Amino acid sequence: MDQLTPPDRRTFLVQTAGSLAGAVLVPDLELTGPRRLPEPKLVALVGAGRQGRAILAELGKIDGAKVVAVCDSHAARLKTGLERAPGAEGFADHRALLEKRRDLDAVIVATPTHLHRTIVEDTLQAGKHLYCESPLAHTIDDARAIAAAAEAAKTRVFMVGFQGRSNPVYQLARTFYRTDAFRDFVGASTHYHRKTSWRFPGPDPAAEKAANWRLDPEVSLGLAGEIGAQQLDVVHWFRGKTPTSVSGGGAILHHKDGRTIPDTVHATVAFGDGTATTFEASLANSYGGQHEILRGTNGAFNLAWTHGWMFKEIDAATLGWEVYALRQQFHQDEGIIVIADATKLAAIGQLKAGIGLPYPPLYYALGDFLRSVSFPNVPVSCSARDGLLATIVGIRANQAVMTRTTLDIDV
Repeated sequence: MDQLTPPDRRTFLVQTAGSLAGAVLVPDLELTGPRRLPEPKLVALVGAGRQGRAILAELGKIDGAKVVAVCDSHAARLKTGLERAPGAEGFADHRALLEKRRDLDAVIVATPTHLHRTIVEDTLQAGKHLYCESPLAHTIDDARAIAAAAEAAKTRVFMVGFQGRSNPVYQLARTFYRTDAFRDFVGASTHYHRKTSWRFPGPDPAAEKAANWRLDPEVSLGLAGEIGAQQLDVVHWFRGKTPTSVSGGGAILHHKDGRTIPDTVHATVAFGDGTATTFEASLANSYGGQHEILRGTNGAFNLAWTHGWMFKEIDAATLGWEVYALRQQFHQDEGIIVIADATKLAAIGQLKAGIGLPYPPLYYALGDFLRSVSFPNVPVSCSARDGLLATIVGIRANQAVMTRTTLDIDV
């Protein structure tokens, strides 16, 4: 098996015995239901674009998270952000925010990727706990600088928004990965399919260029970096192994509007043991959505962010709990549904109510961050070092796609 240490098999079987043999479906996980802070925390958001507005929506569901400031250099975005955070104070510059709101407990940075470094460094210098959206930066130098600044601020909580690590379904599947239910890693594939353009109109050329930074080859990490980094991180988090190289390619197959960033890409991330993870993504077709598939010699996982399924190989030994598990048919395959908090739900006869997460994955990432802010001895789900590795993989994957070459992953 890979570098993660598997739990004792007997302990695993004892834990899975009983109602629903159910503890196998819910190892030691927090409840998937609402996050509550022991005392209010004053939070500021920097970056009120699409992701920033999604963050405001999820913060509004966390009891004790009080958004007191929103910052964005674009007046219209700032206005929209403030409408979603009643009572919050608005700022056009993050330095003015940090200077005036010295009472802040935490800052969340959700600006375009290439703008992260200065804001992160200034925020850490101001002594604030910080959540930085993923990936960390658009260059390896900037990503290393951010990670170094975060590690130097030892008394501050710093978390990177690679959401799979906070996802209760993924945490649960990862415990299966460490047992004979999965056994030895064979390979993985990650998929992202949307029918959308990534292009947004602006009132003038400058505003349109800023709004469409994902299509700007000078700063964009493309599909492989902006999306792939998040999904590829799931695989090397499960494995506890660092990828060694990546190859890739891509093309503009649908959105022929003058862009130079491919709307359809593929990449293969290799590990040093002969195994690999593939990433494929497209803005030209939506079939399949977003999911990751991990394959082992005894089973496989299909993880789709709010849902997860496990598939056993026909020759895999019975571990004792499968007969009680809920199942779902996938063509010729039958999947065991991965249910977080299965034991509690089974005890009240509500097992089916546990299929799927009640909140988006972003909610759990933000909840984990604020939990670590409230309890500094509780480690974050994704540290600066974890985020740096995932970011470097994404950057190298995008470079491989754009150059159609194979590149080393130099962590």
